[in-house]
Amino acid sequence: QVRLVESGGGLVQAGGSLRLSCAASGTIFRINTMGWYRQAPGKQRELVATITRGGNTNYVDSVQGRFTISRDNAKNTVYLQMNSLKPEDTAVYYCYANVRISAWNVANDNWGQGTQVTVSS
Repeated sequence: QVRLVESGGGLVQAGGSLRLSCAASGTIFRINTMGWYRQAPGKQRELVATITRGGNTNYVDSVQGRFTISRDNAKNTVYLQMNSLKPEDTAVYYCYANVRISAWNVANDNWGQGTQVTVSS
C-alpha cells in the first residue's frame, strides 16, 4: 500500500506565501507523475500542477507564474511553493502520485487526505 501525507497548509493573507509538501511512503518501486489538485467549496476538483519523474512541469493557467512545483525523487516527496496567493486560491489541496509498487505491477493513482489552504483578503 502507498500512503501520501501532505503538510504545510494554513491561513495566510492575500499576497502571502505557503509551501506544501507531500511525502509518499509504503511499497514503492517507482513514482511516475506527481502533482497537486485542489477543490474549493461547491466546485469540482481541478488540476493545479503536475511534475514528471524527469522534472517536466505543467500548471493550470490561473497559477502560472505564482506557483512552483518541484520534487525530490530520493525522498519520494513533491512540493508546491505558492506565492502571491489570492482569495480565489482558497481550497483543499490534494497530493497525487502515480505509483508502481513493483516491476510486475501497473502503476496506480494515489491521493493524499488533503490540506486546507485559506487566503484572506
